[in-house]
Amino acid sequence: MAKEPVYKRILLKISGEALAGPDGFGIDPLRAEDLAEHLEGVSDLGVEIAIVIGAGNLWRGRQGIDRGMDRATADYMGMLATVMNAMALMDALERRGIITRVQSAIEMRAVAEPYIRRRAIRHLEKKRLVIFGAGTGNPYFSTDTAAALRAMEIGADVLIKATKVDGVYNKDPKKNQDAKLFDSLSYIEAINLRLEVMDSTALSLCMDNKLPILVLNMWDRDALKRGLLGDKVGTLVSDTTR
Repeated sequence: MAKEPVYKRILLKISGEALAGPDGFGIDPLRAEDLAEHLEGVSDLGVEIAIVIGAGNLWRGRQGIDRGMDRATADYMGMLATVMNAMALMDALERRGIITRVQSAIEMRAVAEPYIRRRAIRHLEKKRLVIFGAGTGNPYFSTDTAAALRAMEIGADVLIKATKVDGVYNKDPKKNQDAKLFDSLSYIEAINLRLEVMDSTALSLCMDNKLPILVLNMWDRDALKRGLLGDKVGTLVSDTTR
């Protein structure tokens, strides 16, 4: 008998680099198609999927701020860039037959629905994939925090942070061969050890609302599916250990 997913509704946080070309910038249609194919396999499990995608492939606000740019302006530019990424991913998903809706926290009705919580939940109930763009709609908040906030608002069972490594390590595994992979962490451990799971605002929000965070390698073709089916993959950040 086939295993049933242990999570019925998920919020998947993806970095903008997931859509980037070989140089790490821009939107590569081939990467978007590859990501859409990956998500199709998850959708086939019957899991309700919402996504928050970053903008690091198009705009890095820190570079502007370091050159004297106003922080709010830099953040708003980043929010607009996330909508571009959301539209690119939506196109790739719909070409695979996955009905997708983009909701933006900054109104731009010609290209995306405005973010409305109850409408987003209704889309998910109808098995439509929902991509949340423009972060929280406010400067000074990261897409990590937007992901935590939206996950809570839609009643997600888990927030999945998709990365390029197999989970959370005590130090950079690409630079340190002796880096240790954590199987599980408490929220407080993740905050106190400054492990860069997510920023402290997002972690605190998840801790206060007991929303588990699963950190895994998005480019391991089986990791996401296995995690949804309850197998031990990546690092689980929660108020309990596994």
